[in-house]
Amino acid sequence: MTRLEVESAEAAMRSLFPATPLQLNDHLSARYGADIWLKREDLSPVRSYKIRGAFNFFRKAIGQGASGKTFVCASAGNHAQGFAYVCRHFGVPGVVFMPVTTPQQKIDKTRMFGAEFITIRLFGDFFDQCYQAARDHVEAIGGVMVPPFDHADIIEGQATVAAEILQQLPDGTLPDMVVLPVGGGGLAAGITGHLEGIVPKSAFVFAEPAGAPSLRRSIEAGQVTTLAKVDNFVDGAAVARIGDLNFAALRDFPASQVHLMPENAICVTIQEMLNVEGVVLEPAGALSLTAIAAMDPDAIRGKTVVAVVSGGNFDFERLPDVKERAMRYAGLKKYFILRLAQRPGALRDFLNLLGPDDDIARFEYLKKSARNFGSILIGIETKAPENFARLIANFEAAGMGYEDITENEILASLII
Repeated sequence: MTRLEVESAEAAMRSLFPATPLQLNDHLSARYGADIWLKREDLSPVRSYKIRGAFNFFRKAIGQGASGKTFVCASAGNHAQGFAYVCRHFGVPGVVFMPVTTPQQKIDKTRMFGAEFITIRLFGDFFDQCYQAARDHVEAIGGVMVPPFDHADIIEGQATVAAEILQQLPDGTLPDMVVLPVGGGGLAAGITGHLEGIVPKSAFVFAEPAGAPSLRRSIEAGQVTTLAKVDNFVDGAAVARIGDLNFAALRDFPASQVHLMPENAICVTIQEMLNVEGVVLEPAGALSLTAIAAMDPDAIRGKTVVAVVSGGNFDFERLPDVKERAMRYAGLKKYFILRLAQRPGALRDFLNLLGPDDDIARFEYLKKSARNFGSILIGIETKAPENFARLIANFEAAGMGYEDITENEILASLII
């Protein structure tokens, strides 16, 4: 991938969609005392950068004589939508394999982008089963498999983000810091490759979900490492194994430049950007901004920072969960199991322990006969994290038995 090849791909891409904007964000710039530029990939036609890699792959494959073949992909997310949009653009048939468990909203959106040029096939409960079915179909029909990230043409397509950034920054301005989300690694490999020799390696910050640190673990091990377990909350970047080509491009970066972002911290970013800026981000699209929020402010102050906002395909049915996670991370909501004496007035005594800013969001009490104490599951929201220190002190002064289960993953998955 040469700089000229990336620039050629970027120019060809203008037949499909205009360059996504690079916007100076006043809100974040004022907060950090820096120039924070957001590369808004959430404003592409499919609301993610995935359309770039798909376009470049199709463009090259068709140029090499594949126009009479059927293109195939396996995806339940942004790759499927970019794939479908590009199938319609080039007028070629495509088959999208999705797990049976894929939400109907994603199926409908993919079908809308591809129209009559795509066929959607639901197969298997898990992605691995779906992916194998897609591979089998490609072999059976002599089709073309379009991978989501681990291919040179995909990487080159994603690198066009960097080409646009260089064109869009004010004359004579280069970024002091480039913050990139990482899932399979195609975007990060493409952007770092195109900016090599222009931006120092130390200027790059990579943001991965804490529950899917495939790049971080691979760099630490010195080889591509498959994660045994992945938290799928950040579904656009929750990858168990980084691409081989992508790791080859990123392996020389120190592990310290890969920042692991807690899933609940990402929810804080999603909620803030929606409430303050009116910007809808998916969890993967909020990774880079969450990384900025987690940095030492002195490391950012006075600098020109470019953060790639990779996608905005957010299902609003997830909003209650995002709000819940954000409040817990910010220390504004906790869950307790309390032991309450089974006597008249015990509940009133408990209520008197609450402060003026404490609000009961959940309350379940199981009264059992022939017992002196009953158990309460209670969720409490408050306006400032320090209020919980006072509340817990009140519990202890009253001799009330309690257990904070807010961060207990097993109990939280069952009852919260």
